[in-house]
Amino acid sequence: MNAAARGHLAMLCFSGLIAGSFALGSLASPYIGSTAMNAVRFALAAVLLGIVAQARVGLTGAQFRAPWRFVILGGLMGFYFVTMFEGLKTAPPVSLSAVFTLMPVVAGGFGYILMRQVMTRRMALALSFGGLGALWVIFRADLNALVAFEVGRGVAIYFMGCVAHALYAPLVPRLNRGESPIAFSFGALVAATGMILVAGWGEIRATDWAALPPIVWITVVYTAAMATALTFVLLQYATLRLPSAKVMAYTYLTPVWVICWLVALGEGLPPLKLLPGVALILVALALLLKDEHGSKEA
Repeated sequence: MNAAARGHLAMLCFSGLIAGSFALGSLASPYIGSTAMNAVRFALAAVLLGIVAQARVGLTGAQFRAPWRFVILGGLMGFYFVTMFEGLKTAPPVSLSAVFTLMPVVAGGFGYILMRQVMTRRMALALSFGGLGALWVIFRADLNALVAFEVGRGVAIYFMGCVAHALYAPLVPRLNRGESPIAFSFGALVAATGMILVAGWGEIRATDWAALPPIVWITVVYTAAMATALTFVLLQYATLRLPSAKVMAYTYLTPVWVICWLVALGEGLPPLKLLPGVALILVALALLLKDEHGSKEA
């Protein structure tokens, strides 16, 4: 298996692990507040990533100069995950995962504003197909709801978080001052943890931690270890072996993976009328994965 194939395999695993957050989060969100859930999840993830960062690059004070940068990035990161779990209280996980596929479109806009990054025609076409598919799933194939723009409270809340997440991506290269990616991410994760702990201290204290059902702790451990620490490693691995457009393409697999997760967890299939939207999302994936310049890497 060549380097590009290993990069694709890494991103395939990445998208599947990310999708697990939506599926498990939908089962855990009724039992715990969004801020309390993410406070524990981020604290555990920070410890895990800190151990990895210390082992791989070593952590020194010089890597965390100008801490305001980490406060900005940590705030965006924390806001995204809190809105995700808050949105799952009222919106189906497949719908939220479709909102997640809109992120490349928003990120592309921020990338142009902040970095003057211009997308190719193929990327624009792919994002258009992906956006149409996402809207089909978000509005649950209801054209009347689309015309009335009845998105639902959960979807609206999560979309605001996705805007924050999309802004995070182009800000990283703007704010990075030569720090290694793993140390830089650790700084942002620590800042996010601190801000969530402060903002949600009342909710954290009010939570009866001993009475929480096992699904909550399963979700906390999964999202910290698998959907945060491990996905970071996979993403870093893939970005060294694949063009950024191909890395971004795997975002579009998330709704498909969420459906697989829900079936595996015994939640059943979503309505069949959503499948045309999923099909459009897969077309977007195929367009983004297609080699635009005729090289051997695919």
